[in-house]
Amino acid sequence: MELAITAALFFCILLGGLFLTSWKIHQKRRTLPPGPIPLPFLGTLRTIKPDLLYNTYLQLSEKYGPVVTVWMGSEPVVLLCGYDTVKDALVNHAEEFGGRAVVSSDIKVTGSTGIISSNGAEWQARRRFTITTLRNFGMGKRSMDERVQLEAHKLIQVIKDTDGKAFNPMKQLQSSVANVIFLVVFGERFDYKDQDLLQLLHIVDQHMLFLRSSVGQLYNSIPTIMDYLPGPHHRILKESQFLRDFIQKKIDSHRLTLDTEFPRDFIDFFLMKENKKEFGFKNENLVASVFDILIAGIETTAGSILYSLLVMVKYPHIQARLQQEIDEVVGPTRPPSIDDRVKMLYTNAVIFEIQRFLDIAPMAVPHSMTRDTEFYGYHIPKGTKVIPILSSVLHDRKQWENPDEFNPAHFLDEKGALKNPAAFMPFSAGKRLCPGQGLARMEIFLFLTFLLQMFTFRSVVDPASIDLAVLRRAFRITGLSFQLRAVPRQITQA
Repeated sequence: MELAITAALFFCILLGGLFLTSWKIHQKRRTLPPGPIPLPFLGTLRTIKPDLLYNTYLQLSEKYGPVVTVWMGSEPVVLLCGYDTVKDALVNHAEEFGGRAVVSSDIKVTGSTGIISSNGAEWQARRRFTITTLRNFGMGKRSMDERVQLEAHKLIQVIKDTDGKAFNPMKQLQSSVANVIFLVVFGERFDYKDQDLLQLLHIVDQHMLFLRSSVGQLYNSIPTIMDYLPGPHHRILKESQFLRDFIQKKIDSHRLTLDTEFPRDFIDFFLMKENKKEFGFKNENLVASVFDILIAGIETTAGSILYSLLVMVKYPHIQARLQQEIDEVVGPTRPPSIDDRVKMLYTNAVIFEIQRFLDIAPMAVPHSMTRDTEFYGYHIPKGTKVIPILSSVLHDRKQWENPDEFNPAHFLDEKGALKNPAAFMPFSAGKRLCPGQGLARMEIFLFLTFLLQMFTFRSVVDPASIDLAVLRRAFRITGLSFQLRAVPRQITQA
């Protein structure tokens, strides 16, 4: 009898919970943008395919319009699709859409105290500091040229050692890009065979793949449940602690050798702020900020350069035209500099098209509404998570001619002059525009032009068999890995 009463009581509690959850969701849905009907506790997870989540979101946009609501459990998430919608939100309503939503994996690793996932006055202070410090180190200036050129020379020698044989350039490119960032952040570089470097690159790779994976997306959607379930997320989040510990050791070493008259790097400048007890500049903020810079800066930039080489071997005529422009503007012996960029219109167009087509971050890091807002006729409450689908902007058929085809002419007018379409948003837009975009663009330009000045890259398979769209998808799921040959160009030394 008691067992029957207990079972009945449990059933009533469960039924009541389902009713209450359903009622709350119904009340919220009344004014939110349209979308699939959610179920209690599960939300709309049944309609979402975790693999390549943004594709599912694009399909929902085709059905429900440019502003869509999906549900992660009982919490709504508003999706923004298409150039007009994303621009209206991030640029015209920058303040309202300028918050950062809770990202559970980031809280687990950094406590959301860095420059990507934090909010408020502290975040604004650290963001301004980061942009200013990068500029102090020559972002877009000759001193940064020298840092990239140093690494380019190291990279060139490593590639020369392949002696024209097939090799996978991934680790070499990652090491070079990482060393540029390490010089800015730590004031030092690492040998390509250094075990710490290799371990750091592994962790960065695994962390980024986790964030893009179905497991990572599920973790950030339902962390309370995922914490109790087995899976790779436990290992990857634990491995990230190695990177945090490495950063902390570098900070501790910098504290012992800090000279405020001659700051060496990002850490030194931050410590000077900390010593003055400035608002938002504490040790945990420094660890998290450096973590953010490494995670956001290494894999994406190295991946863009790697994909650029894939484009070169796929389209030898594009590679030849780039080399012709390099020869005309730079010459055969002088290393390329950032000053050359304004004269190299076709090179810029190719790089922009690579960034557009690769679409390396198809979904922006989730935003959060800073206040109740009326948008497109719907009421979006303060605190609602919002995800701008950047892929829908970079492949918007209203903005690009044949967006699914790789074509540098997307960035050239009828006279061959460079143009910069408003829908070109590879680094997002508005208040959350990537603070490191200048450094990333510089690295991509300098590394690619330096490599093409010295080598002609050849595919080890039939170029016609290379499907850039398929490999783009592979890059997001498992990372991009392929082999090519680097044939030294005939260069007359001065």
